Amino acid sequence: MPLSPTATQGEAMRPAPVITINAEGRSPFVLVCDHASNRIPAQFGDLGLGAIERLMHIAWDPGALSVARRLGDMLDAPLVQSTVCRLVVDCNRAPDAPDLMPERSEAILIPGNAGLSEADRKQRVAAYHAPFHAAIEGLLDAREASGRETILVTLHTFTPVFHGQPRPWQIGLIHGRETGFTARLRDALAEDAPNLMIGWNEPYAGLRGVTYTLETHGDGRGLASTMIELRHDEVLDRTGVAAWAGRLARCLEAARLAG
Repeated sequence: MPLSPTATQGEAMRPAPVITINAEGRSPFVLVCDHASNRIPAQFGDLGLGAIERLMHIAWDPGALSVARRLGDMLDAPLVQSTVCRLVVDCNRAPDAPDLMPERSEAILIPGNAGLSEADRKQRVAAYHAPFHAAIEGLLDAREASGRETILVTLHTFTPVFHGQPRPWQIGLIHGRETGFTARLRDALAEDAPNLMIGWNEPYAGLRGVTYTLETHGDGRGLASTMIELRHDEVLDRTGVAAWAGRLARCLEAARLAG
């Protein structure tokens, strides 16, 4: 890429904090993947974590981006994805949330987040969190200006076991203040796969700090919206990714048509 007069070679090669794929997609659905990556930018070292810890769910949502990209291709839908580890800054938290840059995640200490100054926190928000949400806002603004129907879908994965407690659901559906679309999606999934274990506001209840993206860009605009959580052992290979992308493509459209 051409360098601006003030850009260094290192700055030019630095990955963007957010990627938007297929911004002009014809689908009414807009997909968002907040925890798509476990990339820790070089200036933060490894946050004091080992290689195994950086692959764990504390760092990202394994499988979520693979499903989101496959689903986006099937629907011809735009996809906005973060490119930074959730431990650097969690793009699905409010800028003033206490767990925006956690010093501990589950039982694991995050040394690189210990004792951050207010200036450190503001720098991370400005570099990674703000551009991610600006990209979503810009995409939604453009669609609104052109009068396009928009349904916001955020995609995540969750662990099969949390603090020793099994999580039986294969998929969890979480709503914000607007519940109608999520309820219709639940009905469509139950009809598509009657034996599917579907969690309602599982594994996390909505409106408790873990639905920032949904609340800001869905509820905040009065859009139909939903947050999808897939149990990550369901989507760790190509077969699982393809199966879930296909099921979600069918059921999202069915939920839309039922509205």
